[in-house]
Amino acid sequence: MNEVKVLRSIIAFLNGISRLLLKIWVRTEVVGAKDLTQNTSDNHEDRADDSAKPDKVTFYALPQRSYSAALVVDSETRKHDLPHALESFEIEGKRFNNRVIYLSRSEGNWFRRRNMPYLHPNVPLMFELNKANPNLDIEIIPVNVFWGRSPNKEKSFLKIWLGDTWSVTGPFRRFVSILLNGRNTFVNMSQPINVTQMQAENSKLDEARFLRKLGRILRVHFRHIRTAVIGPDLSHRRTLVHRLVRKPMVKAAIEKEMQDKGISREKAKARAIKYGDEIASNQSHSTIRFLDILLTWVWNKLYNGVNVHNLDGLKKVYKDNEIIYVPCHRSHIDYLLLSYVLFKNGIVPPQIAAGINLNLPVVGPILRRGGAFFMRRSFKDNPLYSAVFDEYLHAIFTSGYSTEYFVEGGRSRTGRTLKPRAGMIAMTVRSFLRDSHKPIVFMPVYIGYEKVFEGGTYIGELRGKSKKKESLSGVFKTIKDLKKNFGKVNLAFGDPIDLNSYLEQENPGWKQQDHGADYRPDWVPKAVSNLSLEVVTQINKAAVLNPINMVSLALLATPKQSMDEKILSQTLNLYRDLAQDMPYSHLTQLPEGDGQDWIHYAEEMNAIERLKHPLGDIIRVDEEQAVMLTYYRNNVIHLYAIPSMLACLFINNMKMKRQDAIRFATTIYPYLKAELFLHWQEDEIQPVVEQWLDLCVEKGYLSADGEFLVRPSVSSNDYIILSVLSEQVIQILERYYIAIALLQRSGSGTLTKDEMVQNCSLMAQRISILHGLNAPEFFDKALFKNLIDELLERQVLSLDDEKIIFGDSINIIAEDARILLNAELRRSILQVTLN
Repeated sequence: MNEVKVLRSIIAFLNGISRLLLKIWVRTEVVGAKDLTQNTSDNHEDRADDSAKPDKVTFYALPQRSYSAALVVDSETRKHDLPHALESFEIEGKRFNNRVIYLSRSEGNWFRRRNMPYLHPNVPLMFELNKANPNLDIEIIPVNVFWGRSPNKEKSFLKIWLGDTWSVTGPFRRFVSILLNGRNTFVNMSQPINVTQMQAENSKLDEARFLRKLGRILRVHFRHIRTAVIGPDLSHRRTLVHRLVRKPMVKAAIEKEMQDKGISREKAKARAIKYGDEIASNQSHSTIRFLDILLTWVWNKLYNGVNVHNLDGLKKVYKDNEIIYVPCHRSHIDYLLLSYVLFKNGIVPPQIAAGINLNLPVVGPILRRGGAFFMRRSFKDNPLYSAVFDEYLHAIFTSGYSTEYFVEGGRSRTGRTLKPRAGMIAMTVRSFLRDSHKPIVFMPVYIGYEKVFEGGTYIGELRGKSKKKESLSGVFKTIKDLKKNFGKVNLAFGDPIDLNSYLEQENPGWKQQDHGADYRPDWVPKAVSNLSLEVVTQINKAAVLNPINMVSLALLATPKQSMDEKILSQTLNLYRDLAQDMPYSHLTQLPEGDGQDWIHYAEEMNAIERLKHPLGDIIRVDEEQAVMLTYYRNNVIHLYAIPSMLACLFINNMKMKRQDAIRFATTIYPYLKAELFLHWQEDEIQPVVEQWLDLCVEKGYLSADGEFLVRPSVSSNDYIILSVLSEQVIQILERYYIAIALLQRSGSGTLTKDEMVQNCSLMAQRISILHGLNAPEFFDKALFKNLIDELLERQVLSLDDEKIIFGDSINIIAEDARILLNAELRRSILQVTLN
């Protein structure tokens, strides 16, 4: 007995020495340990409150036998106050040398090794212990240890050892891997598997069958984690490109190219290969690791922090699905930031669709090796390029890569979420129709900046300057901006959209239908259009408020973009309270602090300026600051669209029947929804409006008088607050009235759609000059085009020989506009229309 104790002491001592030696060299990033620590703490508290609660016994599962990995797990469990992995313990008379179990062990000679299934001695003991002691709660925590994260495509002998791949490693190669990549070790601790519960649910299985099932569950789990962290096995890039031209769709396009251009098969095939080479990414772990180091330095220079929200929502779906990240597009920083956040949280960075304009010397190859694949802005008139690109996307999706693309097409210069361009989503849907064995989930991502990197460029473009082409010299010119402070960034993952479920909703039984040779059935275009709108709607649903957004909402609602500091602070607190009492969605996040804190922060960020005054300081913005604040306001204006619309009704009407207010709101809502991508369906909006009216009455911004709702006195603070709130959507309503007034003035059948958009834009531009509006998006042609499209979609307007025609319903809409806009503004719009 004493000899056994001595032996255990020696083993514990050797483990301690080995752990210390490994700790000198190895540096780890750990995901999941904090959640497990919290769960362990909660369980201890529960057992303290309930003595009848079963004791918990914890084991750690590793995919293959590895002493070095076990030492890392032991070190991390000690660091995070979890049951120590390599400690021996005895429970109910059964002695366990440690808490680690392995699922396989490496066998073979130096030149040929493979993993063989392995039944660890702890596993049968665990089964017997659980069977004999129902009061025990036995759990297994799956743990993956990656000595670096590298796709399996490096060419040099040294790079084969740089990181974990899908190949089997022996002791010597593992030793070299630790030496080369020990400082880039990644540990993933998953949620525990409850063996006691699993055994109770499978009580009819004998021991051998139960243990096989448990092993199978763990192996599948480890395979999913490995794919998510290091990515799927990669083919050589050249092999992939040459494989594309052998696909039926590309072969047919080559035949067509030969006929249309009168060229030989070899020349057409060479052209297809050239297109594939231009498109395909060349993702390299060494480049990703380099970018990780570089971007860590850049973010520390540029930003005060990156706040990540709802990462758990992503973690619930990324293991078992092909993830397509669909972020909003505000800056070139977007795709770098998203890949960085994913890599830091143990998720393999996606393949990213980038515009061909970014394929610059030096920069292009780095982006390509970081995971970018390049696409031309338009390829409608190039069937061969289109076929190659389609096949490349299909190869990515079916190989299990995560992918990222921007549904808005380009960066938003106004801060608004842009109307989606459905091209990439259409290609995704067609690929899924061809092969749906791998589930696809769209993950909307909202990215909000307190100071956008390209702010100065956007101001110039909004004022009429032509967009500068991306160039290498432009990249070097941005280096000077690294000295500036860009505040914090918020990155929020939205609610996932399961493609299979969405298609089933759009066209039940779609999997059993014939989709045709080119996978373009008649029902797909409408489904793609609806899905595109759903994606941008879900992006907006995940919006996060920051101090600059809040200050922008308040200051830009005043005539001169200036406000007494105390009143501004009160107004900001009002916006905070409204967002807390009636959040736009369950994902809505508010900044820390209160109105006064946000004013000081905005001042530090040079977003506002202070004018000292004996009776109280004035907070104001100059012309350039006002334009940029418009950008940040537009990021989140949709969060306050409904209360702002209701405020407009009562600013221009002293009192109104409650039912009339609801009717006006539900009539106007579809146009607000179309422009701001609001998430409520039209049949859902009435109860939302009623809740907002009740809240306004509760807060004192309105009062109830029988069936009427009455606004506060014009001289009261509540009226001022209501007035400020109304300004958030007033410009949308003004554009709406400009279009209606122009149609009435011009008459039915006189204007084409393009003429209508052009005239509306010119009228809005003139009004903005006359009224001193520092909001260039007020006369944005794209917004008027979207409004006309919505009126056509709702059959208020129609086209006849390209001319816009309409009936008497336009007069009813014009009459409703009188309720929403004050008389002075209506006269101004009508005056410009007459001119």
